[in-house]
Amino acid sequence: MAEKIRGKGVISGIAMGKIMLAGQNLDGYLVSYQPEDKETEKSKAKAALTAVAEQLREGIEKMQKNEKTKEQAAILEAHRMMVQDPMMADNIEQKIDELGNAPRGVLRASEEQAKMFEQMNDEYFAARAVDLRDVGKRIAKFILGVKEPEIGDEKVILCGHEIEPSVIAGMPTEKIAGVLLGSGSTTAHAVIIAKARAIPTIVGLNKENRIDKIADGDHVIIDGERGEITINPTPDEIAAYSDKIKKQQELAAHYAALKDLPAVTPDGVKVELMANIGTHMDVDNAMNYGAEGVGLFRSEFVFMGRQEIPTEEDQFKAYKEAVEKCKGKLCVIRTMDIGGDKPLPYLNIPHEDNPFLGYRAVRISLQRKDLFLPQLKAILRAGVYGKVAIMIPMIINVNEFKEVKARIEDAKAELVHEGKSYSDDVQVGIMVETPSAAVMTPVLAKYVDFFSIGTNDLVQYTLACDRGNANISYLYNHFNPSVLRLIQRTIQSARDNGIWAGMCGEMASDPYAAVLLMGMGIHELSMSAPSIPRVKEMLRKTSSVKAKEVLADVMKLEDGDEIREYLHKVL
Repeated sequence: MAEKIRGKGVISGIAMGKIMLAGQNLDGYLVSYQPEDKETEKSKAKAALTAVAEQLREGIEKMQKNEKTKEQAAILEAHRMMVQDPMMADNIEQKIDELGNAPRGVLRASEEQAKMFEQMNDEYFAARAVDLRDVGKRIAKFILGVKEPEIGDEKVILCGHEIEPSVIAGMPTEKIAGVLLGSGSTTAHAVIIAKARAIPTIVGLNKENRIDKIADGDHVIIDGERGEITINPTPDEIAAYSDKIKKQQELAAHYAALKDLPAVTPDGVKVELMANIGTHMDVDNAMNYGAEGVGLFRSEFVFMGRQEIPTEEDQFKAYKEAVEKCKGKLCVIRTMDIGGDKPLPYLNIPHEDNPFLGYRAVRISLQRKDLFLPQLKAILRAGVYGKVAIMIPMIINVNEFKEVKARIEDAKAELVHEGKSYSDDVQVGIMVETPSAAVMTPVLAKYVDFFSIGTNDLVQYTLACDRGNANISYLYNHFNPSVLRLIQRTIQSARDNGIWAGMCGEMASDPYAAVLLMGMGIHELSMSAPSIPRVKEMLRKTSSVKAKEVLADVMKLEDGDEIREYLHKVL
């Protein structure tokens, strides 16, 4: 009888295939390995480092030739840098001196470095720990002479508590039906590669969710949208899901045909559909889904995975590449939103009982000139290579924004003094993500170039509801009338003052919400790239007249759940 378990679906889609447990166990190889003298073991490790760096270089060159695999090439480039890091080589030598065994020394050195990252208690850093273990295992396997497992003719679903990025990157896309991960990290490089290849993926399958129930060779069906896994399905279940996969393929073809079409209503109202990105590597994937630019570049990712503050040059290179990839379309770069759920150890921010209401985002930037000025200078310099806007997070009053504008002028003055080129045509706007900002939008609109509504925080702050707390998740609803009124006020304030208003929170990816927002007069919606076709289709088939009628009805309703049900019914 089939068994069902659930995780967190992070890449939608339905897939069927045979389980291939990822991550070869090296214990048997290590037990049978016969080490020689320490100097010989060190020589083996050096040779392995050189050979693995060369293997990675060849793989990177091959991937860089294909537009669809450039993002994966960048991930392997990060691995190659780890392999060539002198600190890694020194640590390996020290461990070989202690253990007298090259493969064990390599694994011990990479494990110690990985644990340093994990101790930072941050999802992004924990994901990089997987990369370090991957690199260590790759080097050890070379020394041990371990070959990669053979893949048969049947598509496989990779499954493991952690899956090394190199495992996915090294397999042909057509051989991987899906990915199941025990870890819950959506920033893991394995997940990033799977997203680039549109492979259905479920994470968060820890022991509580019984990932250990899945055995090598099991036949499974995975539903990446619902996070559901069916282990050893019945013939009836296989037949039912085969029909769903066929419809999924037809829908994918339908959405692909929308890629180059504008998001214009039947009566001619245009809404710009943009993409939210974490790094410059995400831009190509966004354009493949029909993004008309970048509405949110989360610059904090440039600050993560490091031991020290990124330099102006480090940031300039990342921003410049994203701007160039946008090919003249707008790239909105948000200044670092650090703090809250994204602390950075090297900033030495003291522990706070409630970091979401504490020292974060623009509050840090305005107090830390050493952080803010280099970032502003880097963004202004990147503006020379395309169309750029600066977005400031967590603004709650006019004085904060005036201070930001003064810092931007300081950044320009420094660039002039240093003889560096920069754009003087960079719009500066704010995220409207606090109730105070939303209430004050009629005033703030006189000072800013645009608003971008950040619904993830706006909803939780307005409803006093922690969006990460499962016990009260039923209260978190972007259709709550109080939230809708704040959003409508923001959009109207923008229109009254001749500036544009967009949205970059999760609400923007909801096709039903998109109709309401279009009825309110929103100019732009920014979302995760795969959501763009669904939103575009809804907007292209709904007239602005209809949207305004629906909006008028919705604003008479008194409950968020009631509003959601009404929208499902009429749209």
